[in-house]
Amino acid sequence: MKYTLSILLLGLFLTACSSSYKVHKIRTKGTIATLRLPGEKALPEPLLPEGSPASDTLTVKDEAGNEYLIMRAVRDEESGEMVASEQLQAAVVTARFRNVAERGGWIDLAFQIRVSDSLQDSRWQLRFFPEMYLLSDTLQLDSVLITGKGFRKAQLRGYQQYERFLRSIARDSAHFVDEYQLEVFLERNLPQIYGFKSDTSRVSDEQFASAFGVTGRQALEHYTNKLLIRANARKVGRKRQMLEKYIRNPLGGDGIRLDTVLRGENGEFIYNYTQSLHTRPKLRKVEVVLKGAIHDEKKRLYRIPPAPPLTFYISSLSSFAQPTERYQTRVVERRAEANTMCNLDFAGGSSDIVLSLGRNEAELERIRSILASLLENEIFDLDSVVVRASCSPEGRYSLNRGLSQRRGERVCKHFQHFIRHYTDSLRRYRGFSVDEEGRITRAAAAPHIAFLSCSVPEDWDGLSEAVAADTVLREGEKHRFRTLCSLSDPDERERAMRGESFYPYIKRTLYPRLRSVQFQFHLHRKGMVKDTVHTTVPDTVYREGLQALIDHDYEKAFSLLKGYEDYNAAVAALALDRNVYARTILEKLPSSPRVDYMLAILYAREGDYEPAVQHYLDACRKDPSLVHRGNLDPEISALVRRYDLQGMGE
Repeated sequence: MKYTLSILLLGLFLTACSSSYKVHKIRTKGTIATLRLPGEKALPEPLLPEGSPASDTLTVKDEAGNEYLIMRAVRDEESGEMVASEQLQAAVVTARFRNVAERGGWIDLAFQIRVSDSLQDSRWQLRFFPEMYLLSDTLQLDSVLITGKGFRKAQLRGYQQYERFLRSIARDSAHFVDEYQLEVFLERNLPQIYGFKSDTSRVSDEQFASAFGVTGRQALEHYTNKLLIRANARKVGRKRQMLEKYIRNPLGGDGIRLDTVLRGENGEFIYNYTQSLHTRPKLRKVEVVLKGAIHDEKKRLYRIPPAPPLTFYISSLSSFAQPTERYQTRVVERRAEANTMCNLDFAGGSSDIVLSLGRNEAELERIRSILASLLENEIFDLDSVVVRASCSPEGRYSLNRGLSQRRGERVCKHFQHFIRHYTDSLRRYRGFSVDEEGRITRAAAAPHIAFLSCSVPEDWDGLSEAVAADTVLREGEKHRFRTLCSLSDPDERERAMRGESFYPYIKRTLYPRLRSVQFQFHLHRKGMVKDTVHTTVPDTVYREGLQALIDHDYEKAFSLLKGYEDYNAAVAALALDRNVYARTILEKLPSSPRVDYMLAILYAREGDYEPAVQHYLDACRKDPSLVHRGNLDPEISALVRRYDLQGMGE
């Protein structure tokens, strides 16, 4: 036994030394996991309709109209020349950057996490944490775990130990009762109770207590082991502690991309990582950095230095948007009108304005504020104010006619006095000005503003609207009110209403709303003589759609621009892969470098390669900068590789 234990301890010691030496070697060499770009692959070719010309040989024209042939080609490994071929081999990419195309507001960033064999060990778990830097934000991507077999075995062993601990926790209180001693006690001392052991009848504790002087519960508690209960309670309280003790490294769950071991031909681990990302306004590039660490069963052994970042430059069709300003014709009216309602309370039969009644003071201050803003308005001049006063149907109609007229006239005088006082104060404030020759110019006197009073003796129309909108009155009461309104004489109508059950409610709640004063402010534009002027103003809808296109908000851009059916609308449609709509617009537009380039993308998507190549070459001849741009769009770059078009459009 001692010999076996010594061998085991020696094995554990050698294992620990081996792990420490391996970590020391990794730390000394500064070994890192690397980020690489996956190899380029040709885009899948769309199926051509039956009867379409073969896509391996194309006929295109130059500027002079001369035709020449372009064959599908690939570079021969031995001669270095481009020759006709049926397949394209994947290229090995070692660059630290790549251009990625954004389509429909999304981009796919593809990279590889490569881990050399020297970083791998059966007892270890490698934990990698990719981070993405975009604009001013840092985005934590899903982790990648590489778990050795020995590490996984230790993980599972920890779960098994924790499961055994959970099973050791008693869940049934009967577990703590010494049933044997309880039965012996009952058989010797209370044979009558013991007799119930084989009896199926139910006897309550009260019956036991009355018959034998002790309850079954008391006997049960006497033979319950309190020490076992306390020990079990302590176990329950240690569940969290034992979980952390046995399961130091939980199995992978959410936020983890991989939790397994894969090896390449040379022992290198390779994981192809693809992250989809919704683009943001002004997002032009994204950087990806890889951080990581080596863990054994108990602790972190080594922090893996960050790998050099990968940079993805984003190309989007929004860069082809043309900053065009559109205008629309607008008719400008010389005259304008503004209306507001003022609810003033008057004493019964009186036209005096009493500030203490109701909300009179606040309402009058609101109208004064409106008048002051109109008097100081830099666009409009105030010409006149029409004051319309109305009364509720109480009293005789002839009396209400005179009362409403007096109330309107009293309100007009009140605000005429306010305007005179306000304009005089405004003129004194503005004072005078002196020009370069010393001439004094005093502030102009305020123009005369006419106040016109009109009246509505009894506002039955307003009352009918209030009754119809009321939620307290029942439908039958509203119907009865409409019937009474058919009476032509307003005094007879009001007398008939007094006999209805709903009249007190209408008088108390709705009548006060009818004692109102309505203001109509008539204005004209400063310095404008003609009644109407036709002018052009920027089209704000188009401007908003163009900005949405620039900001990569393609759904919004398309919804705003589609009605214009112009170049920018076609770009928004192409960004959303709505090719049919884009084609109907682009094919009608005059030829230009950008239009030809958009058509090249469109035809390439549809697998119609001959016009795609022709439009691409035409675009590059007119604008050589599009030669470089062709490498950024997947549809064009596939054409360039397929037919070796690099440099042909220059």
